[in-house]
Amino acid sequence: MVDVPATAVLVHSPYLGPASLRPLAGALAALGHPVLLLDVRVTVNAAPVHQRLIGVFADAVEDSGVEGDLVLVGHGAAGPLLPAFADALETPVRGLVFLDAELPTPGRSWRDDAPPERMAHLKSISRDGLMPRWDLWFAPEALSAMVPDVRLLEEIVGEAPEVPLALLKEPRPTVPWTGPCSYLRLGPACDDAAARAGALGWPVVRLDAHHLAAATAPGDVAAALVPLLGVSRG
Repeated sequence: MVDVPATAVLVHSPYLGPASLRPLAGALAALGHPVLLLDVRVTVNAAPVHQRLIGVFADAVEDSGVEGDLVLVGHGAAGPLLPAFADALETPVRGLVFLDAELPTPGRSWRDDAPPERMAHLKSISRDGLMPRWDLWFAPEALSAMVPDVRLLEEIVGEAPEVPLALLKEPRPTVPWTGPCSYLRLGPACDDAAARAGALGWPVVRLDAHHLAAATAPGDVAAALVPLLGVSRG
């Protein structure tokens, strides 16, 4: 009997859109790996963001008509919701892959574990309860260094939504997950998360790249990701 690979379901960060993962989806497909790229941006424009994200994620997977087992791949701030995403599906989930992502903190909010000055900064640049687009959190040269392709950067930035500041205060879902997990670290910003994943006994792969490498170096990221999708079979 042929072992059919699980479909990799790519979930973009709530602060970005599918353009940040679309090149990776193409690279996985070119390697012959089944892949589903979701767009859940519509869910992040009002609180409660977590609850809305989970519901729309489950509807999007169901509406896609995807068949067979799944492996969920969450980028950045999508990572903490992966167990809840898996729990919301009827389709079997073989494993979770954290792509340069935050780890789950069940029952705790982002604010609970963030430096107070970071929260104060985001609050200071928010207007009418909305944080500015993700790209405006940084100096322009920081993003252009990561994404020198002007057209690609414009596409990624153009999709970035204004997310309610309330998201940072929302407790993350408390959902048990006992299946396989793995971690793909793209750049030094996620060194701590990768170290914690390794301490939990998860397979960890490290690339010498940056947070948006799924868009700028999709072939390298896909090649590193495919073995983790296999490991996630358990």
